[in-house]
Amino acid sequence: MRNPFFYILLLVLIVLDGWLLSHPNLIGQAGVFFFDYTFLETVPKALATVSGVVIAALLITWVVWQLGRPVSTILLIVLLAASGYYLFQSFTHYNGGIYKLTGAGFRAGAVLLPGLVVLVFGAGLIDSLQRKPRR
Repeated sequence: MRNPFFYILLLVLIVLDGWLLSHPNLIGQAGVFFFDYTFLETVPKALATVSGVVIAALLITWVVWQLGRPVSTILLIVLLAASGYYLFQSFTHYNGGIYKLTGAGFRAGAVLLPGLVVLVFGAGLIDSLQRKPRR
């Protein structure tokens, strides 16, 4: 994850996701109010939420990276599988039931957040597989 393009892409996707999550339609706004999702009410709050999740994923990846190549590869595979499952679960959850009425942008933002976590863990796994073992 030494490529600066990765971080620029991640920053653009974080801003996009924060904007999408803070702009649900009228039914989605009622749900945000009713369920007290104060962390999604405004763009800055949504940006802080999305940034916090992505920064936590980056920190977890960095900590796992410090454990050495074999251990970090196994742990990153487990983290990638878990976040991939969460992405699938979010996709099925937000495209059915009452969440289908919250607006396409809000649903896309809700699915993009676990997608960003998958992206971070996937990039960490690729870097772990490409790095040379310590001597």
